[in-house]
Amino acid sequence: MSLSRAVRAVAALNLAYFLVEFTVALNIGSVSLFADSVDFLEDASVNLLIAVALGWTARNRARLGMALAAILLVPGVATLATAWAKFAQFAVPAPVPLSLTGLGAMAVNLSCALILARHRHHEGSLTQAAFLSARNDVLANVAIVAAGLVTASLWRSAWPDLLVGLGIAVLNANAAREVFNAARREHTEARP
Repeated sequence: MSLSRAVRAVAALNLAYFLVEFTVALNIGSVSLFADSVDFLEDASVNLLIAVALGWTARNRARLGMALAAILLVPGVATLATAWAKFAQFAVPAPVPLSLTGLGAMAVNLSCALILARHRHHEGSLTQAAFLSARNDVLANVAIVAAGLVTASLWRSAWPDLLVGLGIAVLNANAAREVFNAARREHTEARP
């Protein structure tokens, strides 16, 4: 599969599961699912931008890579706002839908990571951004499933969900830093 087809397929998968996860997050009041659903929307946007930028010069792709680093921070900011609101209510999300939705998200993100894995070193920071997002999302989904299991069996509290949501924000911030650094190096190397 070509890189262009790969990023378009990943964008479509992310957009479709955003709708599923966002709906469940609102219905059960989950910070971690909200954070992950916003991340799905962000990943769809990133992959569509990559599809558009594939024909650009190395310098312009590096500039887009720096912009994508900023886009990667958006889900973290949205998560912090949602977490803040959750502290006021502190309602426990339903653990079964939380875990099942997390498992579905994990399957989608694992599929996306596998699609992007063979392209992760092509086109520099752009494909690195897409691959890191998918890889980090699989890790986040494992944590979401664990939060649901912990909430169901050990600790009937909003804390597992909140902690996972905040952890997702940290993962996104780290990915943004990695992508920005790679894009900055590419931009420097592409100078005439």
